[in-house]
Amino acid sequence: MVRTTIISEQDILQFSLTLPAHYVGKELEILVFAKDEGLERKNKSSKKVSFTVLKTKGKPFKFNREEANER
Repeated sequence: MVRTTIISEQDILQFSLTLPAHYVGKELEILVFAKDEGLERKNKSSKKVSFTVLKTKGKPFKFNREEANER
C-alpha cells in the first residue's frame, strides 16, 4: 500500500507516483478526499454492557467452536 498526504495550493493538481514493482500491471484505485471528510466516528456509547445467564431444564449446551466455524 502506498499512502501519501498532500496539501494543494491550487484547484489543479498533477503528480506522479513511484510504485513498487509488484503493483505494475495491476488495477489500482486512487481516492481523493479531505481528511475532515473521512468516516465519521461515533463516540463510544456510555452504555454498560451486561450479560445474563439463563438456566433451563434439560441437556446443558456445550459450545463447539469447530461446528460454529464450519462453512
